[in-house]
Amino acid sequence: MKPATRFRLAATVLSLLCVLLAVQTPSAGAATYAKITGSGSTWSSNALQQWITNVKANYGLTVNFSANGSSPGREQFKNNTTDFAVSEIPYGLKEQGVTEVPPRRGYAYMPIVAGGTAFMYNLKINGKMVTNLRLSGDVITKIFTGRITRWNDRAIAADNPGLNLPPTPVVPVVRSDGSGTSAQFTMWMSKEYPDLWGDYCSRTGRGSGNCGMTSNYPLLGGSAMISKASSLNVAGFVRQASGEGAITYVEYSYARNANFPVAKVLNKADYYVEPTASSVAVALTKAEINQDSRSVNYLTQKLDNVYTYGDPRTYPLSSYSYMILPTKEEAGFTKAKGNSLGTFGRYFLCDGQQQADRLGYSPLPKNLVEAGFEQLRKVPGAPTASININDCRNPTFSGGVNTLIKNAPYPKSCDKKGSTQCTTGTAGAAGTDTPVKPGAQGGSGSGGSGSSSGGSSSGGSSATGGSTGGTDTNGDGKPDSTASAAAAAGTSGGVVDPDTGQVVSGDGTGTGDTSVAANPVSLASDNTLGMRGALMALSAVLLVAVVVGPPLTARALAARSRRKGEL
Repeated sequence: MKPATRFRLAATVLSLLCVLLAVQTPSAGAATYAKITGSGSTWSSNALQQWITNVKANYGLTVNFSANGSSPGREQFKNNTTDFAVSEIPYGLKEQGVTEVPPRRGYAYMPIVAGGTAFMYNLKINGKMVTNLRLSGDVITKIFTGRITRWNDRAIAADNPGLNLPPTPVVPVVRSDGSGTSAQFTMWMSKEYPDLWGDYCSRTGRGSGNCGMTSNYPLLGGSAMISKASSLNVAGFVRQASGEGAITYVEYSYARNANFPVAKVLNKADYYVEPTASSVAVALTKAEINQDSRSVNYLTQKLDNVYTYGDPRTYPLSSYSYMILPTKEEAGFTKAKGNSLGTFGRYFLCDGQQQADRLGYSPLPKNLVEAGFEQLRKVPGAPTASININDCRNPTFSGGVNTLIKNAPYPKSCDKKGSTQCTTGTAGAAGTDTPVKPGAQGGSGSGGSGSSSGGSSSGGSSATGGSTGGTDTNGDGKPDSTASAAAAAGTSGGVVDPDTGQVVSGDGTGTGDTSVAANPVSLASDNTLGMRGALMALSAVLLVAVVVGPPLTARALAARSRRKGEL
């Protein structure tokens, strides 16, 4: 074959393979999906941003989400400026005598992910980070109502018999914006510690008595309390070098991503427990969900029994986050957008939940996924044919059994309330132990009854020895590192947070830190490189065959001819 002919043949083969690759490339389908926009919860933002990255790569579907807080998100949906909203609380919240008016447009609630409201802190003893702090509920409430002002307070010391706590001032960091995280936290305090919370409400001028759940945290004048907008910024303030002594309430994933610990919280079984995926899943078996599909509050939650659940594996401050969906073609919402929103929702209720654990959340159980599918079918234009529970790869259920709960580890005996204390770190500091006083170090065996080996969830994580100090996905018996490593505290300069548009500073002013946000990762189950990789390998083989094969064949034939001539 002449060189020119070989070249033309190679070019033809390469062109055909490029066409095949283009067909298999996700971006090729981008034109089939209308862009959709949403806003709201910073509590669930780390999960949402990962899912948004995935559907863009897998389907060419563009979802723009602004993590501006639950209250602004609900307001923007009501004002018809977004296609969906995300919030930890439904419409109708009553604050300071004013009840929030719901939208006029048709809407429905759909749980999207579960998680624990955690208490991320920055505390050192002799210059070394404390990673094994324990706090009971009344101590947490006293910290965030100005009753406890020093870390060596006797009440904190009683929770931590193994630590020589320093007299460092306690700096509570709360949300300055309307926040679902604030609403969840204040609802828990109002239910569990009504006298403390009611007294604080009175002292802040919110009226006499218990002000109940509020998305706008009341500030006490003259206290050390700091307020910042968004989960990103409260977590960023705590993790800075100048934030020593600070503590905030934030979704667990922010502490993991910042390589910082969270406090283990005392539950009703007298065990101090970390808000891991399994402890949240166990707790939420006691959540009461509105099952009346005719009600506008269908699938909203009541958490009273979660707070008081007696299972030793439970984390008390566990809850769900909702997506607020449109149910009518109005306010600029079209069937084309409904197709996009339905595809997005179907993805994160199933495949997306596989990443919940490693992102710092807890995947939804089967009953809520099925209910979520019912809500998606109400969205105009949603691809109802693909919304099928039998095709759902959610990690929590297999044969109708919530495997995450079934395999949930029990806490260690040293996490039992009393004279002992575990040394193991939590959340983003899971690999860093903090020594305890001689005599306070208890055994590492499992507490309570049932499985003590932890087992592994179907999502791919496991915990050994009943530890709640992190997850082990590589089988080495040690907690994994977090999904994204944080930069050193107190970086210089400023950047813009892509989620909120706010300037994020690292100069010690505490305006935020992008290292706290989740760094989207690509999982094998989420990419489409299988077919593309095969085609690329095939292209290489064919090119070699076309370019190199003919000369080799010609030489072989010539050699054969010579051998015949010699004979």
